[in-house]
Amino acid sequence: MLRGAPGATGPISNLAGRVRPAQRALTTFRGAGRWWPPFHQEMGAAQAWPSPGVEYGGTVSDPKPAVPAGPVPAEPAEPSAAPVLLADHTTFGLGGPAADFRTATSVTELVEAVTSVDAAGAGLLLIAGGSNLVVADAGVACPVVKIATRGVRAVPDGDDLLVTVAAGENFDAVVAQFSADGWSGIEFLSGIPGSAGATPIQNVGAYGAEISQVLHSVEVLRRRDSAGPGIPAAPGIPAGPGALQAARPGEVITLPAAELGLAYRSSILRGTDRAVVLSVTIRLTRRPNTVRYGELATALGLDGGGSAPPQQVREAVLALRRGKGMVWDPADPDTRSAGSFFTNPILADEDAAVADQAIRAALGEVTYPRYPAGPGDPGAVKLSAAWLIERAGFGKGFHLPGRSGAQVSDKHTLALTNRGGTTADLLELARHIRDGVDRTFAVRLHPEPILVGVTFDG
Repeated sequence: MLRGAPGATGPISNLAGRVRPAQRALTTFRGAGRWWPPFHQEMGAAQAWPSPGVEYGGTVSDPKPAVPAGPVPAEPAEPSAAPVLLADHTTFGLGGPAADFRTATSVTELVEAVTSVDAAGAGLLLIAGGSNLVVADAGVACPVVKIATRGVRAVPDGDDLLVTVAAGENFDAVVAQFSADGWSGIEFLSGIPGSAGATPIQNVGAYGAEISQVLHSVEVLRRRDSAGPGIPAAPGIPAGPGALQAARPGEVITLPAAELGLAYRSSILRGTDRAVVLSVTIRLTRRPNTVRYGELATALGLDGGGSAPPQQVREAVLALRRGKGMVWDPADPDTRSAGSFFTNPILADEDAAVADQAIRAALGEVTYPRYPAGPGDPGAVKLSAAWLIERAGFGKGFHLPGRSGAQVSDKHTLALTNRGGTTADLLELARHIRDGVDRTFAVRLHPEPILVGVTFDG
């Protein structure tokens, strides 16, 4: 069970900004709401999230996750006796061995593992669902900790619901349950693989929504400020003021969403060792959200500005994602991927003008996807990476001649897939596509997954 501050008698929202030593953060939260262990049989099948009309603290039938929790079950909590192949812990199915691999199933274990490894100065790779990692074929020399913490707590906050989720919970299973129970806010993110703790780190998003729109706060263990093993720091993201910078290494703090520097697929937590996410708190509502993404609105039969119940939105999103190979399925080779491999490029005005000229020089007078980048980048333009990739000659199923170990998905040009190859094969294909798009359209694509032990240069 996820654990928190001793003597905490109010809802979790009252804990924002409070700094406390890690060793004092290991007893069960008390107060309004409760922890719901929906996917753990040892906690009893009768305990689950509240359904509409059920008083919090009541019981409903045991919910089932809509998608598998990940490629493989978690390993024992102790350090591995033999090297563990990281390919077995990523959705790409790629990555070499880790000599020191352990799984933290509680916050106690996670805090102790991280602080002890940090004290030894050995470096540390943290993984959870493994859905956003590209790991070197040689593996990693540093210790690896798999985050497998569990627990969900729902706290009423007026007409809304504050939901705190342990970092190791399967995020889509959480989306499935609360959408089915009529709570709006995360249904657009259905089918995104991986853990709840990863969602604020890269500000996950899909179909016109981002986790930043519902994120209330995150609880983190403060670490240090250096970059992780082979992981580049996110460009343009400041260290940030507030509780994170003020905290000492080894302290557990709660950060409001406003202090996370949330941007397009990034935050101050991405690509650094500043902190480890222990839990994530989101705000859900009974009010239906407006469907703004055209493809999704069409699938739902809505005109612009319409809305639909969260479960209906979820089902439509999953159908669209499955059609693109974007829902994890061990029987579908197109899901041996990290989902979207490239981020949609965000260009300043002058760069967008150069790209426009290149697009028209290559394709003539065409209409192409072009959107405002959003409030975080006033005046900037966002282009569609998938559109650029396909028009540059890299269609569905593309692979390098004689190199079929990695290929573009048969269902979506933005996903690169492992077809029995290596990480080196995957990166060779990715660089080839990046360079081809750059030559053709003067737009440089950047990878969305975290690269561990490898680089995208060259």
